[in-house]
Amino acid sequence: MTIKIRDVKVILTAPEGINLVVVKVETTEPGLYGLGCATFAYRHLAVKCLIDEYIKPLVVGQDVSKIEQIWHLMHHNGYWRNGPIENNAISGIDMALWDIKGKLANMPVYDLLGGKCREGVPIYRHVDGRDVNEICDNILKYKEQGITTVRCQCGGYGGTYGNAPSTAPIGSPKGVYLDSNKYMRDTVELFEEIRNRVGYDIGLCHDVHERIQPVEAIQFAQELEPFKLFFLEDAIPLNQGEWLRQLRAKTSIPLAQGELFNNPYEWRFLITEQLIDFIRVHISQIGGITPAHKLQIFAEQFGVKTAWHGPGDMSPVAHAANIHIDLAAHNLGIQEWSGTEPPNFVIQDLKGPREALIDVFPGLPEYKDGYVYANDKPGLGVEINEKEAEKYPCENVVTTWTQTRLRDGTLQTP
Repeated sequence: MTIKIRDVKVILTAPEGINLVVVKVETTEPGLYGLGCATFAYRHLAVKCLIDEYIKPLVVGQDVSKIEQIWHLMHHNGYWRNGPIENNAISGIDMALWDIKGKLANMPVYDLLGGKCREGVPIYRHVDGRDVNEICDNILKYKEQGITTVRCQCGGYGGTYGNAPSTAPIGSPKGVYLDSNKYMRDTVELFEEIRNRVGYDIGLCHDVHERIQPVEAIQFAQELEPFKLFFLEDAIPLNQGEWLRQLRAKTSIPLAQGELFNNPYEWRFLITEQLIDFIRVHISQIGGITPAHKLQIFAEQFGVKTAWHGPGDMSPVAHAANIHIDLAAHNLGIQEWSGTEPPNFVIQDLKGPREALIDVFPGLPEYKDGYVYANDKPGLGVEINEKEAEKYPCENVVTTWTQTRLRDGTLQTP
């Protein structure tokens, strides 16, 4: 008997104050459903509208076993494609269908992808702070918890939201004003001090967030070389990817790129020309498990490792999807992690206890001694308590951290 999609439900919740979009695909088999992540935290209502008004009527009645066909149906149906709103909407359905397939097979998703290459997934965490003293203290706290690689920033990515500085033209609007020379100088000094205090037995990453010009990125990478970074992330803006050829030729620092990617044409030449070492896509941003698995296999052929985006503005369902792909990927490099913690684990970048997240999403992957482990339940292994989710409504507010500007007030890539 063919099992079909009976209904599609969009669940909006924000247990940690970050808007999350979770899709529940219900089937004609009583009690059988799947969960997927469609989170676009800053345009969550647009994703919900697309699913409710366009995707749901398209997929209801489809055979749940035909994941590949349904993915292409959703991708092609709007004619114009490869945008973040559509891709996240597609991802919600796609992940849910993989969850359903795992439940039908009584297998975790990683087994559907070929089985485990490792028992646990090595992760890195974020370390920020007001100064180098706080940053080094937090690095040591993570090290005590088994973390061997950390991403270090000082004061975020440079600048804080507020009124224009006195150096900006009169009448300039509010924003996050950036001084690239100061940012680069301060970051080089930061890494020198971290290495002096903490040593070289912990991996260090840094995320530029595309906020400097390509020629500056080349200079910046060369100045960071003595500190032996694990990788330098998003040093080149998405729309100037060709500059990675020059950056690659002028630095030996491993390069990571891609959290803003939507379209295969954005990453294809970077991989085939071996211009990057780590592919960093946000898997719901490219359409879910189906395209991410293909990308992982493609990257493996060229010696590029995965380091999927794993921030707080993705649901635990997506964190679980990352972990399942990681477990089955021979070319896993490392996994960014902002998921669950041991009950007594508190550090600077965690905004309070995570009981609410755990109440809403039972079955999250678990962290222990530097690795994250899937729970081995069929499918993705994560559930959702809809009554608990209702306690934490999303907020529709104007996003300010992306309003980044150069010193003269010109908008800059956030």
